[in-house]
Amino acid sequence: MDTGKAIALRLANDGYDICINDIKANESGCDEVVKEIEGLGRKAFAYTADVSKLNEVQDLVEASVSELGPLNTMIANAGIAQVKALLDLTEQDLKRMFEVNGKSSAPQLQHNLTKIHNGGKILGAASIVAFKPFALLSHYSASKWAVRGLTQAFAMEMAPHKITVNAYAPGIVGTAMWDQIDEGLGKLHGAKKGDTIKKYSGELIALGRTSVPEDVSSTVSFLASKDSDYMTGQTIVIDGGIIFT
Repeated sequence: MDTGKAIALRLANDGYDICINDIKANESGCDEVVKEIEGLGRKAFAYTADVSKLNEVQDLVEASVSELGPLNTMIANAGIAQVKALLDLTEQDLKRMFEVNGKSSAPQLQHNLTKIHNGGKILGAASIVAFKPFALLSHYSASKWAVRGLTQAFAMEMAPHKITVNAYAPGIVGTAMWDQIDEGLGKLHGAKKGDTIKKYSGELIALGRTSVPEDVSSTVSFLASKDSDYMTGQTIVIDGGIIFT
């Protein structure tokens, strides 16, 4: 299970009706999650949009409000990763990384302020690398630092509207993204597939295990609930004890 699916299912269990967004290539996976959510007795639908494009985000939000009613919680969970030495990065590498990871939260908020009710919540996906970058993940790390910065700035600007803005920062999670990172780092260091994450888990994680998506979705559930109403501008780390804030 990936983190986005885990979050959607957890929030459905919490009582939310869910609009799921992904790119066209992942459309069938979205439809499967919609069926699972409907099986839990909640409303759900999938909408295809590239969150780095403002016009597509606008259409996404309009569709969500039309299908499910007033918007009260938005989660910007989209993200990509790339393992590459800093000196080898191209202009396009940098541009795409910030378009998806760093910039995707901004157009969502710009258009949707009028759609989010007082007491609403904006959540963004950061990472442990937003606190301590990893070598060979420089632009990925920088894009997640941008999420932290946007979270803090948005929190200040949204406070008069009674909208809170927070982010969650997963560690090493057993998902396709971390499989990609493991494979990329392994090739550069001559390690077998799976060995890099195993090494990181043993040496870096205090609790001694790689995270699972449900570790992240539990924290998102808290940030989306009334229990976090007095919290804003924060980036919460869920990494098993790699980074201590």
